[in-house]
Amino acid sequence: MSNQNLENISALDGRYQSKLTEIAKHTSEKALFKYRVEVECKWFLCLANNPDIKELPLLKKKQILDVEKIFKEFSLADARRIKEIEEATNHDVKATEYFVKERLTDISGLKNSIEFVHFGCTSEDINNLAYALMLADCRVILISLMDDLINQIIQLASSNEDLSILSRTHGQAASPSTIGKELSVFTTRLTIQRNQLNQVNILGKMNGAVGNFNAHKVAYPDIDWIAESSNFVKTIGLKPNLVTTQIEPHDYIAEYFHVIIRFNQILLDFNQDIWHYIALDYFEQLQIKTETGSSTMPHKINPIDFENSEGNLGIANALLAHIASKLQVSRWQRDLSDSTVLRNIGSAIGHSYLSYKSSIRGIKRLKVNKASIAEDLEANWAVLAEAIQTVMRKYGSIEPYEKLKTLTRGKPLTRESYQQLLNQLEIPEKAQMELSKLRPDNYVGLASTLATLKNTDKV
Repeated sequence: MSNQNLENISALDGRYQSKLTEIAKHTSEKALFKYRVEVECKWFLCLANNPDIKELPLLKKKQILDVEKIFKEFSLADARRIKEIEEATNHDVKATEYFVKERLTDISGLKNSIEFVHFGCTSEDINNLAYALMLADCRVILISLMDDLINQIIQLASSNEDLSILSRTHGQAASPSTIGKELSVFTTRLTIQRNQLNQVNILGKMNGAVGNFNAHKVAYPDIDWIAESSNFVKTIGLKPNLVTTQIEPHDYIAEYFHVIIRFNQILLDFNQDIWHYIALDYFEQLQIKTETGSSTMPHKINPIDFENSEGNLGIANALLAHIASKLQVSRWQRDLSDSTVLRNIGSAIGHSYLSYKSSIRGIKRLKVNKASIAEDLEANWAVLAEAIQTVMRKYGSIEPYEKLKTLTRGKPLTRESYQQLLNQLEIPEKAQMELSKLRPDNYVGLASTLATLKNTDKV
């Protein structure tokens, strides 16, 4: 780690920087500059392709390729140049415009066309599309990681599909389930949110200072600017939002972030459940010899991956919730309060990314402790009281629940006393025989069937 990393305020750019290169590639300031340059260049190429703009001649193939190189080969030196220009302009988007003009001047035959860079644009035309492209690229990364996380849970579930465990409702012993089914609950929930994130329409606008194509219409009254704008936004991979103020209203960003918040909350729920299962000794954690669990208690293997994930999820959701809430509100046609907030997209996504990675790492270290699980089931024959009183209801017994409550509540029930209890019941002999076959480990209902349902069948 460099001295600069050690002196950074943010943990994302310090302690965790090496783990976030994939996200930084799309959310750093350099990345934002690149997206802006891409939008400026592609808008210039779009205008150059319109035969009604006679003042901007159709470009030759070589010229088009050279313009595309400006953003495709965007470098750290280019980002630094934009920062140099910004020191004079005190405006980062204007600095981007001037940078693109500089680069176009170096392309043969384009020196006299550079004023069509940023033509008809307000800064928000460039910014909203740049952030939209950023979020589109980040979504690819997030969904891939979500898939990896879900698949890790599926693998853990399938390898222990029929392994019975004692349930705990309100923290107390309850009707047994299986590891496969309990983990399948989480894969179902997470998959729903993953799919919803993938379905969010990422919007963009290119319509001028207050969204009305005012200057466009004056300069070229015969061009269908609504169609031109719509087609342009589509060509860069986004869905057009045609009716806006100066800004794209950011509602889709709120939707995008709210889905991630829900995914994160479900993952937090999963982390806490696994943490408790580890505390119960249902899961052991594979040892890594070089790791230290506790600075004073050498025997410990702490569930740090799930705890790290939980902490990052909390920070991520605090940021995501504020960003989603703030971005939907803007005074009249435009205020600048969204600008600072948008710069924190990388932080919100970065903390989410870290949490997914931590959970995946934790899951890979888990090993089921079958002996401990079996011991817990054997110590809790009282959970079969539910089955007994339900069968008693079937055969018309009077107050079966109340009778079983008196016989079992707060009292230990063993394998032997369970059989003795059955002998006291006034139910048909066949029913008594069926109940005698029950054990805590086989009283799991349809858990195994539920665990193997496809996610599409579970909702």
